[in-house]
Amino acid sequence: MFIRSYLRASTTDQDASRAKQSLQSFTEDYGQTIACQYMENASGANPHRTELRRLLSDARQGDVLLVESIDRLSRLPAEDWKRLRAEIDQKGLRVVAVDLPTSHQAMRADNSDEFTARMLDAINSMMLDMMAAIARKDYEQRRERQQQGIEKAKAEGRYKGRPVDIAKHRRIQELLSAGFSVRKTAEHAGASTYTVQKVKSSIS
Repeated sequence: MFIRSYLRASTTDQDASRAKQSLQSFTEDYGQTIACQYMENASGANPHRTELRRLLSDARQGDVLLVESIDRLSRLPAEDWKRLRAEIDQKGLRVVAVDLPTSHQAMRADNSDEFTARMLDAINSMMLDMMAAIARKDYEQRRERQQQGIEKAKAEGRYKGRPVDIAKHRRIQELLSAGFSVRKTAEHAGASTYTVQKVKSSIS
């Protein structure tokens, strides 16, 4: 069994490797080991994550894609999630999430009961879609609450905006100067394309 673990944190202020030990312990409980790890700081609402794309490119039929929870894999809108699911299915990957017990069957070496395996795969597919929808809803609600907080702070004269990340802006400038596109610069700098465009306009 070839297990590829995917670890993600939303920002560079968070530690994407935080779940590494829990994923290792989880696989050991099933007598398995993690063969490859893919780790990055990127928003789960971004469908163009560098390490996730690399994992999908490397993947082979029957590999396991292991995550701590489905929201580490996706906080995508419905259409983007459908496209990602289609890629995962086309590659023959089996998604296992520590917080999704219906997915754990894929960790068992003995899957000789074809009927049970197929039933569990069908249940797991449904649960994956449901958990992805919940993750997206949670993302939207947090963004909405954040915006409400900003609007309230503005109305009360307390809003000062997000402080500029000088080191990140400098890295963006370096990448742009080296000829990287806006999208590639965003990927390498761990920034949004909006931020890259903003920095680009300030130096043009």
